[in-house]
Amino acid sequence: MTTANVVNQNVLSQRYATPEINAIFSEEGKILAERELWIAVMKVQRELGMSIPEEEIAKFERAKSNIDLARIAEIEGVTRHDIKAKIQAFVEAAAAGEFLHQGMTSRDLTDNVEQMQIRKAGEMILGRYIAVAKGLAEKAREYTSIELTARTHNQPAELTLLGRRFAMWAEELYENILGFQSFLQQYPLRGIKGPVGTQASMLTVLGTDEKVQQLEQRVADHLGFQRTLQATGQIYPRSLDASLVSHLVQLGSACSNFALGMRLMSGYELVTEGFKERQVGSSAMPHKMNTRTSERITGFMKLLRMYQEGAAQLSGDQWFEGDVSDSVVRRVIIPDVFYAVDGMSEATLTVLTEMGVYQKVISREVDRYLPFLATTQILAAAIDAGIGREEAHATIKRYAVAEALRMRDGQEQKLAYHLGQDQLFSSHDITEESIHHILQERAALLGNAHKQIEQVAAKIDVLCQRFPEAAAYQPRQIR
Repeated sequence: MTTANVVNQNVLSQRYATPEINAIFSEEGKILAERELWIAVMKVQRELGMSIPEEEIAKFERAKSNIDLARIAEIEGVTRHDIKAKIQAFVEAAAAGEFLHQGMTSRDLTDNVEQMQIRKAGEMILGRYIAVAKGLAEKAREYTSIELTARTHNQPAELTLLGRRFAMWAEELYENILGFQSFLQQYPLRGIKGPVGTQASMLTVLGTDEKVQQLEQRVADHLGFQRTLQATGQIYPRSLDASLVSHLVQLGSACSNFALGMRLMSGYELVTEGFKERQVGSSAMPHKMNTRTSERITGFMKLLRMYQEGAAQLSGDQWFEGDVSDSVVRRVIIPDVFYAVDGMSEATLTVLTEMGVYQKVISREVDRYLPFLATTQILAAAIDAGIGREEAHATIKRYAVAEALRMRDGQEQKLAYHLGQDQLFSSHDITEESIHHILQERAALLGNAHKQIEQVAAKIDVLCQRFPEAAAYQPRQIR
């Protein structure tokens, strides 16, 4: 094999990202966005009195999808300037006059187009995660009657519901969806500012400041942006990129917590993320049914954190009106963070679609730990009976630890019996029978778990009603 023309593919783009996200950040997608921006500027410039014939703009519109990458590369090989090559190739494709890019500099094109890509990809990702929130809420309702051993520090703690655990993840995602939605709504466009941000070039070609401001606003409106920056330099502040990536990390957090939960619960044989008939878990151990998709989600989260650190490195590192020291980093981070968060949503939706629960195993675990899960209620009963809180706590702890060690030694636990026999408890009418009565009152042990599930699911219902197309999204077959 010769190495002269070897090109390695971006594994995130090739293996994990959906076609829609790939299209936005493809070379063709970027060039199409650039041409849309040029056309928008020419239209507004004509409206503001510049001599650009309407039929010439029409030629550019008809040719905007006629993208010849080989021709662009050929021109760039001569000019050694990518924007100049794209301008010449577009003029040739349109067979039109050289009316585009008047009063503009390269950064008027590149920064605004990158922001157009970010906005478009962001809105698509927002929709994907609304679908994920819907899936989590549906599982919360589906599992609302399955009692579960809740764990803190990965130790049995109290009784909960499997649906309540899903509601916990769903609500985290819901809150982060709201935050990302607000970010996209307020996301400002750099605008047409010229080489150092003063708009001097555009002022020269348009003639008045009023026309310059009108062009700025009309172009932003045409591109769907509600706000523009007023005094940015050559580049928009890279702290905006850091904020973007931070929001994407937040979106991924609930999915990451869900995936970790699935991996841990699978290890306890409480759930399965699904295992296809011909799927292989291990090349060495035929019995393995690994949580490979949940592990993939965990991997995506590690990438998102890495990109967050990279984006943070670019914040506050701009020399005066701008430089290109951030160029290499951003060319990696901006598309790849979207590929990663897109792949994460696909993987999460896949697990939610294919997963199952082992209810008998879940019930056996609850039965095994139930007296321990009820110790807070037993403590409350002891206090109500007149025993001091700390004294009651110490007594319960002494017997609970002893019984836990007995269980681990293979013996039957008898926590209720030993507490009922304790002189302090029995003298206050806390008996084995009354403790068993507490264990049978499952509603008290569950607190507001049922209500909380419905509260979370209901507000996600409202979100899905606002975005029905996004909520209806189904994941593709993943590899």
